[in-house]
Amino acid sequence: MVSLSFPFHIAELEVGQHLYWQIGHLNLHGQVFISSWVVIGALLTLIVLGTRKMERDPKGVQNLLEFLWDYIRDLAREQIGEKAYRDWLPFIGTLFLFIFVCNWGGALVPWKLVKLPSGELGAPTADINTTVAMALLVSLSYFYAGLSRKGLRYFEYYVEPTPIMLPFKIIEDFTKPLSLSFRLFGNILADELVVGVLAFLVPVIVPLPAMFLGLFTSAIQALIFATLAANYIGEAVHEEHH
Repeated sequence: MVSLSFPFHIAELEVGQHLYWQIGHLNLHGQVFISSWVVIGALLTLIVLGTRKMERDPKGVQNLLEFLWDYIRDLAREQIGEKAYRDWLPFIGTLFLFIFVCNWGGALVPWKLVKLPSGELGAPTADINTTVAMALLVSLSYFYAGLSRKGLRYFEYYVEPTPIMLPFKIIEDFTKPLSLSFRLFGNILADELVVGVLAFLVPVIVPLPAMFLGLFTSAIQALIFATLAANYIGEAVHEEHH
């Protein structure tokens, strides 16, 4: 649900039903928190199993974790640069793994078998609140990266190569989180809707190709989000702006 709350109600857009937890004046999407905690628990369990008994010749879960570590490290190094990528490797890796497991969990886990008082469980990334929160984290991160490395010189970027670029650079800072959040949300929600409609109309074989395509798309979306996040941070820390 996306809503704007002022002294009077302005607008509300809602897809499906939701389980709400009310804390003060805030209405939280309970099913998103539940599925997010399940994803976080699965990731923590995987990491504990893979690092509990480290071996020189990795195999099993340890081998998988080392493969993921090497892949994310190469991605961060390529996008951010050799000097600064190590500081941001945990952040980029967390984004990639959380989004990847959320997306695949939405496609593979039979969430509908879990009955809630209202609404139903699903991929956290199919909720706009989750993707906007992650996109805002990325925006705060690249501002912090630029300011921590360059200080106030970071803002020279907004008037280079000419001060005429100032309004365009400011607009760009608003469009980055918008594109990150809506791209991820739209693709995952559309995939769930397509598979759901096909499963309702032809429940046996036809939905399978759509499900496999959804798994591929889900992995690509996680990679795109993490790559763009690393790219934005890399632009902020580089001495020469592109």
